[in-house]
Amino acid sequence: MGGVRLLRTPDDRFTDLPDFPYEPRYAEVADAQGGRIRVGYVEAGPADGPVVLLLHGEPSWSFLYRKMLPVLAAAGLRAIAPDLVGFGRSDKPAAVTDHSYARHVEWMRGFAFDALDLRDVTLVGQDWGGLIGLRMVAEHPSRFARVVASNTGLPTGDVDMPAEWHAFREAVSKAPVLDVGRFVQSGCSSNLPASVRAAYDAPFPNETYKAGPRAMPSLVPYRPDDPASEANRAAWKTLSELELPFLVAFSDGDPITGGMGPILRRSMRGASGLDHPVIAGAGHFLQEDAGEELAEHVARFVRG
Repeated sequence: MGGVRLLRTPDDRFTDLPDFPYEPRYAEVADAQGGRIRVGYVEAGPADGPVVLLLHGEPSWSFLYRKMLPVLAAAGLRAIAPDLVGFGRSDKPAAVTDHSYARHVEWMRGFAFDALDLRDVTLVGQDWGGLIGLRMVAEHPSRFARVVASNTGLPTGDVDMPAEWHAFREAVSKAPVLDVGRFVQSGCSSNLPASVRAAYDAPFPNETYKAGPRAMPSLVPYRPDDPASEANRAAWKTLSELELPFLVAFSDGDPITGGMGPILRRSMRGASGLDHPVIAGAGHFLQEDAGEELAEHVARFVRG
């Protein structure tokens, strides 16, 4: 496949997932180096409902949205949660160097627009789901109806990342064995049952499958001359001038992205005049700690 070696997690790794009964679906996207990459996703709600695109981050997968999917479906929304390439049921480029910020944006763009032809989309982006999704909104605004930014941002490297993020990046780069379930737990205020931690480990049978989780921290633009910095600066400019309604729904307990919430509320024209919720008692992965509450905010935002 154009020099990119892909791994695919065996289906039997995904049996008996707690509270995640959704039938897996698949779409293929083109890769810049040739060939096709399979993207796994789940969806819930009526096929003709308003589309909500739920993008997860590092090192999770669509399982993260299992508490939100039924709430959104009950509100009559078509909730679609893909797995980023390298995560979940999606194909996994085997080399860390196969991953770049630009390629992840293009893979998700291909999924949402080329494969599924989604329109009037409400983006819900958390962690890397926002880094990727906000770029998609800035570069294809006509495809979107509104935005929900949740414990995320759009770093350019012009402002240093918090110390907690640098510690996380260092831990991922040096860990001989990347304990994905433990990293997700460290970003939650609630204690995850063993079955839930195992579900976060499920996509990665061994270390060879973990190029995506290993790559992502180093792809965050944390220096002004990062390869993605200029594209993110351009995205900031576009996003800040868009009229799209822009809801900032952060938790009150995320040391990594917490400082970005006030900046987004202040910077985005579409955020003006909205009642932006702050979700109490939740950590970085607020979908785990308060998923139902976040979903209610999203549903009300979409339904007006």
